Amino acid sequence: MKHFKRGVKAGIPIGLGYLSVSFTFGIMAVSYGLYWWQAVLISMLTVTSAGQLAGIGTMIHPGQYFQMLVSQITINIRYSFMSVSLSQKTDTKFRGIWRWIFGFMMTDEIFAVASAEDVVCRSFFAGLCVLPYLGWTGGTLIGALLGSVLPDRLMSALGIAIYGMFIAIVVPEMKHSHPVVCTVLCAVLMRCAFDYIPFLENVSDGIAITVCAVVSAAAAAALFPVEES
Repeated sequence: MKHFKRGVKAGIPIGLGYLSVSFTFGIMAVSYGLYWWQAVLISMLTVTSAGQLAGIGTMIHPGQYFQMLVSQITINIRYSFMSVSLSQKTDTKFRGIWRWIFGFMMTDEIFAVASAEDVVCRSFFAGLCVLPYLGWTGGTLIGALLGSVLPDRLMSALGIAIYGMFIAIVVPEMKHSHPVVCTVLCAVLMRCAFDYIPFLENVSDGIAITVCAVVSAAAAAALFPVEES
């Protein structure tokens, strides 16, 4: 119980952050035509900001299942690497079915907090997941309900907040890393090409995002390799 309480306390900042971000997702989901309960169900079953944002954009165009599959794998595959990395620090009780259960809550922020531990015990990780999950689903519920009654102009203004979260993640790294700057610029230029070059503008958003992410990351890995210690 001591480790569980410590995990809950460590998850407070994450839960508060998720509350504001998922609030915006709830508004966007309703603006795309989903019911409030559908938006909440998506957040309850996925817990992935970028994945959900790309997912609802694809869901409003029926039949694009392959596009959704490719875009979701590209966006969310990083969680697999995080899980493999964190599994090297788990204790003996954090094995088997428990990894399957708590792997559902592997996010960037939870990974960052958990990886700071010398040894990650099962009860600590369980406590760490509680408030982020409640914040993510609760924020989506509030945003979806308000999105049904707020004026369209206000909804449009609040809808850009989720992009602000991504900017806040990338810009600090760009200030200190030249390779990150080059990677971001490469991805931005490629995405612009998909919007303005005639024979590329018909490519679906999911495929375009996937190509930009994979190509820019591969180019950065080739041009700016990280030396192993």
